[in-house]
Amino acid sequence: MKCINMASNENPYGPSPRAVHAMQSVLTDCNFYPDNDSLELQRKLARLHGVQPEQVMVGAGLTAVLDIIARALLSHDLNAITSERSFIVYPTATRAAGGRLIEVPMRDDGYDLDAIAAATDRNTRIVFLANPNNPTGSMVPAAEVDRFLQKIPEHVLVVLDEAYYEFAQYFARLRGIEYSHSIDYVRQNRNVVILRTFSKAHGLAGVRIGYALGPPQLISRVAEMRPTFSVSLPAQSAASAAIDDEAHIRESVTRNAEQSELLTRSVSEMGYRVLSTWANFIYCEVKEDADRVAQRLRNEGVHILPLEKWGAPTAIRVTVGRPEQNEVFLSAFKKAMEPAVAS
Repeated sequence: MKCINMASNENPYGPSPRAVHAMQSVLTDCNFYPDNDSLELQRKLARLHGVQPEQVMVGAGLTAVLDIIARALLSHDLNAITSERSFIVYPTATRAAGGRLIEVPMRDDGYDLDAIAAATDRNTRIVFLANPNNPTGSMVPAAEVDRFLQKIPEHVLVVLDEAYYEFAQYFARLRGIEYSHSIDYVRQNRNVVILRTFSKAHGLAGVRIGYALGPPQLISRVAEMRPTFSVSLPAQSAASAAIDDEAHIRESVTRNAEQSELLTRSVSEMGYRVLSTWANFIYCEVKEDADRVAQRLRNEGVHILPLEKWGAPTAIRVTVGRPEQNEVFLSAFKKAMEPAVAS
């Protein structure tokens, strides 16, 4: 049985037609190595955000960028701090760099910024802050991040991971909440690195491209550690074209908001706790072993993500799909959970 994949937080509406055309137009040039520094895209991103080009680094997806940052700053006697139930790459990148990861308990299913600030010590070099957080979908408002940064020592880099920025920004406008001052931190040359990706709202997960914004000295140091020619020519061309297709981004975030509300309401009405999301997925407590639930859903043709490895053994994460995909999921979820209801 072919499964609908609702496990990886991809954009179900695909990439911008402009991005597809841009990739096709450079295929005959793929016998040449790509620009190692992605200079054209770097400059375009700098203009977009009102920062200097030397404050921008393009990389082969945020997982690769996180790995490089960790290797640049951590060693066996140093630590990084994040929250429990956060992005699973943070512990992986920290361990690969030889560092120690401190995971602070959550507060109300979100980051406890006061506890994270209190956990920093002279050996701390990085704080990883996913905003919105993956997998809970929770968000820390801009004012709270402002206050948090005032408590962080100068020797600590705050990595502000905004992979789901476009979705959160749209939700923030709908809900009347100020989401992010992140670009202001970059312009102020704060000890903060902002991470953004083309994998989510732009629909380019398959070509692996993202970027970092931060202090020029740090960006230069991190850029030197990238694998040579790591960002492909099609990826650079697609990202540049995707930035310009505002209509595609707007359609993606609008439909996501509508469908996430439908999923949240429908699953909640079945008696399960669903967190309010600021991203393109929902986090749901299923009241039993999530791996078993995931297997029953696979039997019904839907692939979702059980969260035991994230420290949430009775929770699942479900990507918000197209309307027809969400209908299939809701039908499959209702059927898969019938044994639990009957018991």
